[in-house]
This record gives sequence, structure tokens and C-alpha cells, in this order.
Amino acid sequence: MATINDNYLKLPGSYLFAEIARRVAAYKEANPDADIIRLGIGDVTQPLPQVCIEAMHKAVDDQAKAETFHGYGPEQGYSFLTEAIIKHNYTDRGIEIAPDEIFVSDGSKSDCGNIQEIFGTANKVAITDPVYPVYLDTNVMAGRTGTLQDDGHFEGVVYLPCTAENNFAPDLPKEKVDMIYLCCPNNPTGTTLSREELTKWVNYAKENESVILFDAAYAAYITEDDVPRSIYEIPGAKDVAIEFRSFSKTAGFTGTRCGYTIIPKTVKGRAADGSLVPFNKLWNRRHTTKFNGTAYIVQRGAAAIYTEEGQKQVKELVSYYMENARIIREGLKAAGLQAFGGVNAPYIWLKTPNNMSSWDFFDKLLHEVNIVGTPGAGFGPCGEGYFRLTSFGSRENTKRAVARFAKLKF
Repeated sequence: MATINDNYLKLPGSYLFAEIARRVAAYKEANPDADIIRLGIGDVTQPLPQVCIEAMHKAVDDQAKAETFHGYGPEQGYSFLTEAIIKHNYTDRGIEIAPDEIFVSDGSKSDCGNIQEIFGTANKVAITDPVYPVYLDTNVMAGRTGTLQDDGHFEGVVYLPCTAENNFAPDLPKEKVDMIYLCCPNNPTGTTLSREELTKWVNYAKENESVILFDAAYAAYITEDDVPRSIYEIPGAKDVAIEFRSFSKTAGFTGTRCGYTIIPKTVKGRAADGSLVPFNKLWNRRHTTKFNGTAYIVQRGAAAIYTEEGQKQVKELVSYYMENARIIREGLKAAGLQAFGGVNAPYIWLKTPNNMSSWDFFDKLLHEVNIVGTPGAGFGPCGEGYFRLTSFGSRENTKRAVARFAKLKF
């Protein structure tokens, strides 16, 4: 009989957002008339920028004529998109990225999860806590961890607590680690790391021959000057960091699917024979073997955001969600709740009142005011006692949700 990958059995029964969906569905079935406002999963609600729609319509027409038809494209991405990304997000910021150091994909979630395949299973992993579950779960699946303990931690993983007590800026690990996951702006806390903080991490990685896996999916939401938009703004980062970027929240591509990963050829790992091997080479081999490239139509839509009009429309979209974030953050504070984030990110991270557990607060919101959020405990042990709300709802629902918070009794 075929055997299974037993590492999957180490994982909790369901993915965080699947459990949320299950609870909401059960409540909705019992209360079919409930007017539920969903501020849980970070899915966008506004239409794609018009420039993207127009570009994709034209790309569809291209597919209708033999002379402009596109079949298999380059797995790493069409040059019309990769060149635009490099110019606007890197070259214009004084960062040099070569054309063969960028890989377009169907989203940063896939890349953040799949990147661990090119690392040895003996590597010691450090993950901020709380954090986006994909980083941890994929390493568990790969066998890079031990089992889940009673305190919510997996054996063999170095957890980096991020709480209000340390201003959500993790301390450097006390032991040597090989793979470091950093998310900035952070999901779920909505907080960021300053240039000084990121410099500490780059220096640590260089001193310990570690690799930073830097998720910058929310870079477009940064408003403060001291927060780098790319880790490569930090001197030396191109030797130790891999960066993930996404069009999902930047341009509303959650359902359209497009992202990219930057792997400088100077980021290297050690082979069993002691030689140094560029991770770029390994990822290119994996990418071309397991991926046939992002659709031509989607890439045309993504490239459109780098036009002058596209940049204007994307800024309007981001501003819409950030105004929602302001409304939520200020509304929570007016209701007597402690809230963080929502300044450089579309997430608001609130402290649950009266030491209430995250899941109890979830149930309270759902049952008493029909609001769905995300329990902080689902993002890691240090998320217990916190709760995440997203600003990706409509303006109307955002205001309605804030009004409901004002009626909550604690």
C-alpha cells in the first residue's frame, strides 16, 4: 500500500481560514437572516483598476488572432512585465536587479510556501509569532519541524515573539538559525520594521550565513518614510535575502493571481560537498520544472499598473482601503479597545478586552453583532489575546461595522 507524508499529520485539523468559514457557515445556517459583515479574510472588494481591465481585454483579443496568439510563455515571466517591475520597484529606488533575478508567478502565497523546497530539511527555521500561517505550515509539511506541543509551538522551530511589549519588533534569535521569515508590513499585526530594525536582521544574516525570506506583499501600503519598501534598500541585503511581492492587495489581483519573487544570484547556500550554490539557480530549476508560467492575459493586466494612469489608479485603490483602516482603527479606540497597525498596512490588530481568548472574542463578535474577524491565536501562540480585522471591505460595511463595535458590551 502507498504510504503518506506523515508530516501532514503534525498539522492542526484545519487551516485557520477554513475553520473560520466552518463556524460562519454553521451560524448562518442557524440564523439565515443574519446580516454578517466580513472583515476576516484579507480579500479585496473593489474592482480591478480600469487600466488592468482594458489591458486584459486587449490581451484576450490578441489570443483570437494567429499573429498575436500566445501559448506557453517564459516561465520566469514576459519581459514586458519583468522590465516594468524592475524599473518602478527597484531601479527607481536605486536598487539593481538583473532580469534573470525575477520570477513571475501566480501569487506570493505560492512562492512563500514553495520556496522552502530549495532548502535542506536540516535547516533551523525562525518565524515571527504571530505570523501568516503559510510559512510555518509548509515547513511542517516538509519535515523541517518536530511535533506540535501543548503550548502551541512546534518542536525545532525558533519563534520570535512580536507583541505590544516589544512594539511588535522581534528580537534577534539567541541561537543560530538558517532560514528567517520576516513579513513587513506584517500580516497579521499591520505593523512594520524600521530601517534600523531591518539593518539588524541583515547584519545577523550575514554574520550567521542565514537567508531572510522577506514577504513584502503589502509594500504598496507603506506611508511612513523610515519604513523600507524593499529589503534591498538595506546595504548587504542582496547577499542574504529573497523577496516576495504580490499584485493581490496592490492592484486587487486576489482572484486574478499574479506575484513575483526576487532572488539575487549573490544569495547562496552550501551543498553537501561544501560548495556554495546560488539559490537563484535552484529556484529557476524548480520554477521551470513545476510551473508553466503565469497567463499572458494576466501578465498584461499586471503590467498596466506601471503606466502613468495605472500608478494613479493603484494609489486611489490603496488610499480607499487605507481610509477604511483609519475608520476602523479610530472607531475601535473610541469604543475603548486597544488597536495597532492600520497606518502602513491594511490590517488592524486589536487587543481583546478583559483577557478574553481570541476565539471567544470571535464568537462574541459573530453572535452579538454579526461581524467576522480573525482570531489572533490562529497566527501563532503570541497571537492569543489579539484579533485581526481587515480594511478590505466596502466603505459602507466598514462604517456599519464600526457602529456595531460601539454597541458591544464588555
